Amino acid sequence: MRDHTKLIAFKFADDLAVYTYQVTKNFPKEEIYGLTSQMRRAAVSVPSNIVEGCMRESQTEYLRFLEIAFGSLKELHYQFTLSAKLGFIKESELNENENKYIETEKVLGALIRSLRK
Repeated sequence: MRDHTKLIAFKFADDLAVYTYQVTKNFPKEEIYGLTSQMRRAAVSVPSNIVEGCMRESQTEYLRFLEIAFGSLKELHYQFTLSAKLGFIKESELNENENKYIETEKVLGALIRSLRK
């Protein structure tokens, strides 16, 4: 088993999840079961799948969970973009998310590529 707390990808994903919760608490109340819920679910899915993958015995399974985490990360990126288009978040929040997203994507992507070799 692997220690997820030692992975930079986990730390970045965890920060992104916390940031997502902070931003979405200001979304319109009618979005609580819509976009707010979807974004929070996707945001929590990224670090959660990293953690679950770390607990798997085989590298194949580990990689599969990291790929699921990466998919959730891409989903969250779209949802932030949509939120900006709908006027739910400010440009500054979108820019901060973009920076966090890019950092997380680079590190998680590099981890996945290293395991595929």
